[in-house]
Amino acid sequence: MDAINGDNLDLMTKQIQKVMHRFPWVQLIMFGELSAFGTSLSFAQPMPGPAVNHFCSLAKKHNIWLLPGSMYELDGAQIFNTAPVINPQGDVVVMHRKLYPFEPYETGISSGSQHTVFDIPDIGRFGVSICYDMWFPETVRALAYLGAEVVLHPTLTDTLDRDLELSIARTSAITNQCYFVDINSCGGLGNGKSLIVGPEGEILYQSGTAEEPIPLILDIERARYTRETGVRGLGQPLKSFRDGGIAYPQYKPGASSSALDLLGELKKPDRL
Repeated sequence: MDAINGDNLDLMTKQIQKVMHRFPWVQLIMFGELSAFGTSLSFAQPMPGPAVNHFCSLAKKHNIWLLPGSMYELDGAQIFNTAPVINPQGDVVVMHRKLYPFEPYETGISSGSQHTVFDIPDIGRFGVSICYDMWFPETVRALAYLGAEVVLHPTLTDTLDRDLELSIARTSAITNQCYFVDINSCGGLGNGKSLIVGPEGEILYQSGTAEEPIPLILDIERARYTRETGVRGLGQPLKSFRDGGIAYPQYKPGASSSALDLLGELKKPDRL
């Protein structure tokens, strides 16, 4: 979506209407990270709140599943970067709080603590991840461990590392044998290049930098088949992960790393 860094509710409403008019068979619509209001904390509001209630009415009106990107959620004294998932009855079924805010740039945002999955009846299990979350491979592996066959990943990137994110998205799909749907805004909130990857790492579609809908049909059975028979009939990493019994040093209680402890403070780099 060609969004601005401000109130985009009317724009998103019109986009949903356009998509449903042209592609009435669509069952789920998602937007990029912070699509509704951009990056200003001044728009933070409780969830549920006015914006979420608006999206709930749109989901019910069009009989769709809706992930309207994410918004800054005000919860007491804390602010989270939160993505609600709304069903066709207009109910919020889950809310994913971003696990890894983009520090040191996304300041003042608290970290979520839950890996988020939900089921679409008679379709499959879906996971939710937000932008910087995927830079930590444990997050997508946790969603696969919880049964996610599709990972919905709204992002907001307008910088030169977008090509690196595309490689991470593809790798996340391969190593977890799932669909990975990485949606980035364009215009004032991003440089586009949204990417949908299949469970064998194949690129199903990559958009350009201009606004466009991406109506695709995902074959969930294909993800299940790939997990059972292997990537291109070869590697079966989820089974090996299940059966390996490997103990990872970084996850032992009280673990510390002398190598990581030598790294400096998490802050914006100074001029050289």
